[in-house]
Amino acid sequence: MLSKKLIIAVIFILMLAAGGVQAGGDPARGAELAAECADCHGDDGLGDEDTPAIAGMDEAAHVKELQAFKSGERVDEDEMMIDYVEDLSDQDMADLAAYFASLPGE
Repeated sequence: MLSKKLIIAVIFILMLAAGGVQAGGDPARGAELAAECADCHGDDGLGDEDTPAIAGMDEAAHVKELQAFKSGERVDEDEMMIDYVEDLSDQDMADLAAYFASLPGE
């Protein structure tokens, strides 16, 4: 009976570990998705006088901002961000945020 409990415990622990890995973003995939972001934020993510820097931005804060644009909670006067985020999944947002967090900020 002990071995059955042990097997169940090990399976449970492995499931928890796998869930934690999936929760974060993939910076390599984020780099692929970031091509369109470079149009405004630059290849380095540092932006300019009209566009904010996103390089080095905290991942969770970045995802929250992207979700706010997508939901309409955050208004974008030029509506450029709305166009960029409308087709992004939550995983896409996490991947982008992980990529930009890996870049050196200002």
